[in-house]
Amino acid sequence: MKLGRIFKFREGDHAEAVKPFLDHLEDLRWVIIRMVVALGIAMLVAFCFRTQLVHILQGPLKAIDPKLLQSLVSLGVADSMTISFQLAFYAGIVIAFPFLIYFAGQFILPALTPQEKKAMLPAVGIGFGLFLGGVVLGYYAVLPAALRFFFRDAKSLDWTPTWTVRDYFSFVTQLCVGFGVAFELPVVVLVLVRLGVLSVALLRRTRAYAFVLIFVAAAFLAPTPDAVSMAMMGAPMYLLYELCIFVASILERKRKREEAAQHGTG
Repeated sequence: MKLGRIFKFREGDHAEAVKPFLDHLEDLRWVIIRMVVALGIAMLVAFCFRTQLVHILQGPLKAIDPKLLQSLVSLGVADSMTISFQLAFYAGIVIAFPFLIYFAGQFILPALTPQEKKAMLPAVGIGFGLFLGGVVLGYYAVLPAALRFFFRDAKSLDWTPTWTVRDYFSFVTQLCVGFGVAFELPVVVLVLVRLGVLSVALLRRTRAYAFVLIFVAAAFLAPTPDAVSMAMMGAPMYLLYELCIFVASILERKRKREEAAQHGTG
């Protein structure tokens, strides 16, 4: 999406609201600063609870076999700190996510009507709920299954699964947060529909292309570039895409009815 299209949408339909390009960039700068500050504070809070975070993220591994916790190997001298910062970063994203959505929405959608602005907070709540739902699904459903699969696959080859703490926590955090980001697909698609970049007809017509693009995105979001991880992430994303078409069609019909009612009373 081009910046010009976003800036045009920000200005609305009123000529007096048109702002110079540099003013838009200044607004964008302040939005980025707010997002960085929010993420920084959330990371600081998460870092204070790094021990609890480690125990939580080791839970699925412990559920497979408690002895596996003792097999985690730390190969770097500073692993305890570098991994703690990594965990704080991902946990900070989860904690600060509602604020990140809200700040982004304030920048992209300032031309909303008062009624639409009232719906912004619930929309932020829905976006955060989807993100949190993706993280929870990844942690409770997908992560244990993925760990069990890779553990048994290694054993079937007569290997001893001895994972480093760096690789393990990188896999766990990327999978959970990746699922959270993947579950934001409905929010992104519906915003693009609202911006006029996408339409329900286009979403339906490009299903096949969307399928390919979704699984390409899943390959990047998945913690490992294997078919199992990609399928685990790509399948829910495509189901969400179909849900987007359904919700967008409802919104489009509602908008057409409102426009018809306005023309009828006008």
